[in-house]
Amino acid sequence: MGDSYHLACVPGDGIGPEVVAEARKAVDAAAARFGFGVDWVDFDLGAERFLRTGEALPDVAVKELRETDAILLGAVGRPDVPPGVLERGLLLRLRFELDLYVNLRPVKLYPGVASPLAGVGPDDLDLLVVRENTEGVYAGAGGVVHRGGPMEVATETSIETRAGVERCLRYAAGRARERAGRLTLVHKTNVLTHAGDLWQRAAREVAGDAGVVLDYVHADAACLYLVSDPARFDVIVTDNLFGDILTDLGAAIAGGLGTAASANLNPSSSPSLFEPVHGSAPDIAGTGRANPVAAVLSASLLLDHLGEREAAAAVEAGAVAALPGAAGYSTQALGDRIATA
Repeated sequence: MGDSYHLACVPGDGIGPEVVAEARKAVDAAAARFGFGVDWVDFDLGAERFLRTGEALPDVAVKELRETDAILLGAVGRPDVPPGVLERGLLLRLRFELDLYVNLRPVKLYPGVASPLAGVGPDDLDLLVVRENTEGVYAGAGGVVHRGGPMEVATETSIETRAGVERCLRYAAGRARERAGRLTLVHKTNVLTHAGDLWQRAAREVAGDAGVVLDYVHADAACLYLVSDPARFDVIVTDNLFGDILTDLGAAIAGGLGTAASANLNPSSSPSLFEPVHGSAPDIAGTGRANPVAAVLSASLLLDHLGEREAAAAVEAGAVAALPGAAGYSTQALGDRIATA
């Protein structure tokens, strides 16, 4: 028997518990095959917890999560919880509390999945987006005065630090070095001249140190190129807001949210958090129609982060093998196919 891992599971809301159950099934199958142990602990976090207690993320839960090796999250959110409560009180707080400064989202077109882009196949679309995850406009700086009146003012202040920018760039450059040696910085240096200049100067230094080729593309042009010439990109690095937008476009061109996985990483400490990009989809919860592949692929990223590379590759391969004809299977049946594969 090899290593043993203490893994946190946050099933969440809507379809979250359904897809997470199948992702766990795949991880357990990989653990049995590759000889390592897995100890799961469930955390009651999400809309149901908030409506029952008024707490999105209790301090005690943060403390307990810190003691795990990694976190698998399904999805959170329900129509009866006000917008922003769980997004900021649970998801963003976890990113900040655990210093999960890298958001990694593969944009990969798998065999058997159709892209809306004409003539684009799996060989044309296989890239990584590295998004800074704890700064920018999501840092929470700003406020409102004269709320509700004719002179109301609202501000959102983007916070960018050299340390925060540089550590994200170093992670992205390392991933680029492992792949094709190409790194593309996406920003808006023509109008966001202060933050853009910081990112660009730091990117040149980091790329030079890492020995990778650096390209630059404005964020709006990057949207255009993702549609017209996605093979232009191999590893994209960008800030929090642009990364959030680009990766949803990336999911769309790679066939939709059903295969869109993500990782919220601190490469030097535990735990990191892994979740499918999709939401809780309460309208189909309990119907057996939810696609668990994105959650399974997120679990593959979890295993890779833990150093279980063979197991991660096997989980990804199992998910890919189950994709042809996946629409004809229930959530559980598709999870069974993946675990068997």
